[in-house]
Amino acid sequence: MFPYRRFFLNNGLQVIVHEDHSSKIAVFNLLYKVGSRFETPGKTGLAHFFEHLMFGSSANVPVFDRELERVGGSCNAFTSPDITNYYMTLPAANIETAFWLESDRMLQLTLSEKTIETQRKVVMEEFKQRYLNQPYGDVWHHMRNMAYEKHPYRWPTIGQNLADIEGYTREDVWDFYQTHYHPANAILVVAGNVTVPQIERLAEKWFGAIPSGRMSTTTIIAEPPQSAKRSIVHQAKVPTDALYKAYKMPAKGEPGYLEADLISDLLGSGKSSLLEQRLVKKGKKFASAGGYITGSVDPGLLVFSGKMESGISAQEAEKALDEVLVEFLTEEISDRNLQKIKNQGEAMKTYESIQLLNRAMNLAYFAHLGNPELYWEEFIEKSKIEAPQIKTWTHELLREDQASVLYYQSIN
Repeated sequence: MFPYRRFFLNNGLQVIVHEDHSSKIAVFNLLYKVGSRFETPGKTGLAHFFEHLMFGSSANVPVFDRELERVGGSCNAFTSPDITNYYMTLPAANIETAFWLESDRMLQLTLSEKTIETQRKVVMEEFKQRYLNQPYGDVWHHMRNMAYEKHPYRWPTIGQNLADIEGYTREDVWDFYQTHYHPANAILVVAGNVTVPQIERLAEKWFGAIPSGRMSTTTIIAEPPQSAKRSIVHQAKVPTDALYKAYKMPAKGEPGYLEADLISDLLGSGKSSLLEQRLVKKGKKFASAGGYITGSVDPGLLVFSGKMESGISAQEAEKALDEVLVEFLTEEISDRNLQKIKNQGEAMKTYESIQLLNRAMNLAYFAHLGNPELYWEEFIEKSKIEAPQIKTWTHELLREDQASVLYYQSIN
């Protein structure tokens, strides 16, 4: 585990410092504990919309990007169902600029009608280009809405539909800002050529006087148990049919989560995976195939998907997929294959730790889960899992009554 120090300001801001004096740069990563799962029907997409608004102006910063670029920095952000994350990379000597910029927009973002309307147009265009006009772009609109009946995971982060984005009022935006964008709902990680005393001083100087704000009272509705297989057929002008089959799986940190991750790796990760070998290289129905998990804070999905060869229907392809899944259920997992997956995981962990930004993001994310140490504890726990545990969870998870299937049909 890379070294870090953690402290809290009186207003609730959690601050983590990771010193790395081999670098001349610094990373400033601010995670807000809000994503699309904190939204309500009719107001979906607000977390992502607000990510765009944060790059507008604040009381003392007319243009956020311009001020950062003046000191040699760059920035970006992303929104997920569970969090919104903002990050900057800049010369360590200019780290105070990051504190100034980020504290100003946390305290006094300029949410003018002009800014809101400008970003509304940008987000609506993004919705159209990436989700409506892109081949297979609306897959997760259909998949989430089918797999979840009550939980807010049933819509993607962009929002459930254009009407929701069109309908945001200035009051909606202000309420979202005041509820979620304050110190008590944030985790700051500063990494690089910095010192703990330096960051303690800067954090208190720039964030200490910001009020903690009110916490969200939104109740996230738990998803009721699924009792039968669900499926829908969606037709669109796409090159070939596609298949998406998702199974319910435990939440991050819960028993079975890491086993589900290993199941997805064994079955669908890389060119040597079982799905790639059986369905693509040796089969005649799949042009591509893979598996992955959504990795969410609340119970998520273990997903297998693929594009079909020309003329093959998604329903035919599902039969071929099911044959491989049955094979995986009945046959022993070889120690060699399991060790190979673990070695790949270790290599990925090593690669992640090389980049300063990745280290900062992981510290923030696992602090949001409860403890930065979980980053390595999860990895160690996963490396200890043996084949019998995986097999037990395979039988628990790969059940047809827990499946949601999207048959994405090509029409010409």
